[in-house]
Amino acid sequence: MHNQGRSYTQLAAEYGPSADSIRNWVKLYTVHEVDGEKWTQADVNALQKENAKLREELEILKRAAVLLSKYN
Repeated sequence: MHNQGRSYTQLAAEYGPSADSIRNWVKLYTVHEVDGEKWTQADVNALQKENAKLREELEILKRAAVLLSKYN
């Protein structure tokens, strides 16, 4: 509704959440096209979180490989 011209203040008055909350939701879920793919900020945030987890797992596996190589 915001993208169709309604202000954050109008939406907040009608639906209850604060204008700042609505602004954050719009920011998170507005679709952007990058190299032919559509992404939201929420998608990017999820990918960053998954990437951090995978980096941590990779470091653990590297340490395990070093330990295993010492015993073989």
